[in-house]
Amino acid sequence: MPKNISTRDLGRTLTKQHKIAIAGVGALGAAAVAFSAVPSSAETVTSSSAPVPAAQVAYSGAQIKDVKGTITDQLAAQNVKLEAIATQKKAAAETARQQAETAAKNAAAKKAAQERAAQQTASRSAQRLDVQPVAAKTYGNNLDGWIRESLDVMKSKGIPGSYYGLHRNIMRESSGNPNAINNWDINAINGIPSKGLLQVIPPTFKTYHVAGTSWNIYDPVANITAAANYAAHRYGSIDNVNSAY
Repeated sequence: MPKNISTRDLGRTLTKQHKIAIAGVGALGAAAVAFSAVPSSAETVTSSSAPVPAAQVAYSGAQIKDVKGTITDQLAAQNVKLEAIATQKKAAAETARQQAETAAKNAAAKKAAQERAAQQTASRSAQRLDVQPVAAKTYGNNLDGWIRESLDVMKSKGIPGSYYGLHRNIMRESSGNPNAINNWDINAINGIPSKGLLQVIPPTFKTYHVAGTSWNIYDPVANITAAANYAAHRYGSIDNVNSAY
């Protein structure tokens, strides 16, 4: 005997269309149960309704079976759809993750490239600064300029002396005239007169001449530097000279 299907139980989970189909299955099932009581001799039972032939019962059972198959197929199709949707969502999530990962990698690579470019630019700038020619120091063509240039030469050669010591002795010896010459003292009588800003005799100039300066005894810087070199060897510094030396 076919089992009766409860439409109440199935109605909780199936769609409205499924409920309608199951209601039909219930009705057909009830009819099948009623006609299953017909005697095996195929005798008819008297009732208020017309007798139903036994063949009709077999037909109804086949219909119930078809309805069950239809519902099962529909549920299976529904599960396939749900699985397909889940698969699509999973694929979309994976694609979004990969895109985000790629974007992050690209951003990191771009930042690294920018940092390298900035470092290279800074390095090139530093190199350009390193090779910039240093402007030569200039000095005025006057007593102040001559003394300052002489001091720089003296400093590079380790010769002691100060601006004040040089200026004081120059003013006493020549009043700041680079072409001054003494034609009356003992040196002049001996044929070697004192010359220049610090009144240096030629032998002393030659002995204490400082490399890098002119060999002309009247050259202001050469004269000052040679005289300061001589004073450093004899008196310790030109600053210690306060009279003829």
